[in-house]
Amino acid sequence: MQQLSGLDASFLYLETANSPMHIGGLAIYDPSTAPGGAVGFKQIMSNVLQRAHRVATMNNVLLEVPLRLDHPYWRSNGEFDPEFHIRHIALPKPGDWRQLCIQASRLHARPLDRARPLWEMYIVEGLDNVEGYPPGCFALISKMHHAAIDGASGVEIAAAIHDLSPDYESALSPEPVPKDREPGNFELIWRSQLNSIKTPGRILEVAKNTVPGFAKMLTGLARGRLSRVTDIPRTRFNTNVSPHRVFTAVEVELAKIKQIKDAVTDVTVNDVALAICGGALRRYLDSKGELPERSLVAMAPINVRTKDKEGTAGNQVSQMTVRVGSNIADPLDRLTKVHRGTRQAKQLTVAIGAKTMTDYAQFVPSTLTASAAKLYSRLGMANRIKPAYNCVITNVPGPQIPLYFTGAKMLSSFSLGPPIDGMGLFHGLGSYCGKFNISVSACREMMPDPAFYAQCLQESFDELLAATAQKKPQPSRKKTKKKRSKKVAKKVSRKKTAKKATKK
Repeated sequence: MQQLSGLDASFLYLETANSPMHIGGLAIYDPSTAPGGAVGFKQIMSNVLQRAHRVATMNNVLLEVPLRLDHPYWRSNGEFDPEFHIRHIALPKPGDWRQLCIQASRLHARPLDRARPLWEMYIVEGLDNVEGYPPGCFALISKMHHAAIDGASGVEIAAAIHDLSPDYESALSPEPVPKDREPGNFELIWRSQLNSIKTPGRILEVAKNTVPGFAKMLTGLARGRLSRVTDIPRTRFNTNVSPHRVFTAVEVELAKIKQIKDAVTDVTVNDVALAICGGALRRYLDSKGELPERSLVAMAPINVRTKDKEGTAGNQVSQMTVRVGSNIADPLDRLTKVHRGTRQAKQLTVAIGAKTMTDYAQFVPSTLTASAAKLYSRLGMANRIKPAYNCVITNVPGPQIPLYFTGAKMLSSFSLGPPIDGMGLFHGLGSYCGKFNISVSACREMMPDPAFYAQCLQESFDELLAATAQKKPQPSRKKTKKKRSKKVAKKVSRKKTAKKATKK
C-alpha cells in the first residue's frame, strides 16, 4: 500500500463532473504482422493479463482516508476484471478517420469508476477507410487517471504491454498479483495524524532547499536577467468546459520537423512544435474574428523524474509558461520569438528549481483543494478571473523503433489529455518511428469544428516548412564555440612551435 503524493492526489481533487482528469492514447495497429495474420479479442485480453503484474497501476484501487484528513492510498486489489477494463467495439461503415475521432472523443468524455482500478482499454475494429492505413486495422483507445501517471510514466507503461517483434509468448500463464490487506478507518486516521505531526519538519526541509531558488528568482527579476510571462489574453478556451469533447490529430514526418529545427540556430523540436501550434491558433481565432493582439500563452509540462524514479508511476512534473507567437504573422519570426521565450522560461524554471512545484504540492490540504475545485467550477470562476494560461502543450517523445501489440504492428500513436475549466484546449505532442504528431483534445462547445483546427495545424506546418526550405542548416552555438576553441588551440600551438624554432 502506497500513499499518493500531493501532486498525484491533486488530480483527484480537481476532478469535476465536466472535467474528468484522466489522460489517454489512441494507437492504430496493423494485425497482418501477427502470427496467422490476424488478432482476436480473446488473444488481446490474454496478452494484457499476462503482463498486468508488471504495471502496478493496472491492479491498484483507491483507498480514501475518512473525512479526507489525508491524501488517499493506492492498494493492490489483486487481479483486475478483464471483461470490465478491456472492451470491444467497432465503427459503423464506412469506418473513416472522422468516425474514429468522434468515438475517441465520446469515450474520453466519460469519467472512470473510482471503485475499480482507474483505467480502461477499448479495442476498436472497423477502421477500413482511414486514410493512410491499410484496411483491417484496429485501434486501441486507452484511459488512465492522471493521479496514477504522467506522460513520461505513460510511455513506460505502454512499453510494458508492447514487444519489439511480432512474436510474443501467448502460452504463458498470468503471474499472480499480490493483494494488500485493507486497513480499518481507525488505522487510516492514525496514519493521517502521524503525517500531520511530521508535516512541519518536512515543510522546513523543503523550504531550506527551495528558498535560495526563490531568492535567486526575485534577484533575477529585479535586475532584468529573468522575465515572467504576464498580460495573458482571454480567449474562447478560457471559460468553464462542458462535459463534451472533441479530438483530432495531424501527423507529419519527423525528418521535416528536424529540417525546420536545423534552419534556425539552437532551435529545438519543441520550439518548432510550439510555433506550429501558435500559427494554427492564429489562423483559427482569426477566422472567428477573435485573434488577440497579444500572444496566447501555453502551459508546457516538464518531466523532472530523476534516474532513480525511472520506471515508476505517478507524476514527476513541473511546468513552463511560454508564448506561442500567435500575434506574429511571419512564421520564421514566430519561431525565433518562441525559441527566445522558451529559453527565458527555462532560465526562470532553473532559477526556482524544477521540482519546487512537486515539493510543495504534498502540503496542500486535501479537503481544501477538493472543496475549492468544486466551488471554482460551480461559481464559473474561469469566466471571471484572469487566465493563467490559454492552453496546454505537452511533448512526450516516443520510441523510434516499431512496437508490436499481441503481434500487431503499431502504425501510429496519438495522445488525449484533459481539458479543464479555464483551459479547454490540450495539445499532446508525440513522435514514433519517424513520425511526429500533434494531437488535440478540446471542449466541444469551445471548438465545434476540430477538422478545421487540424487544417490550421497542417497549414501552419506547411508554411513554416516552406519558409525554412531555402535556408541552410545553422550550426549550434555550442558547436561553434567548440570549433572556435579548437582554432584558438591550433593558433596557440603554432605560435609555440614558431617560438621554439626561432630560439633554435
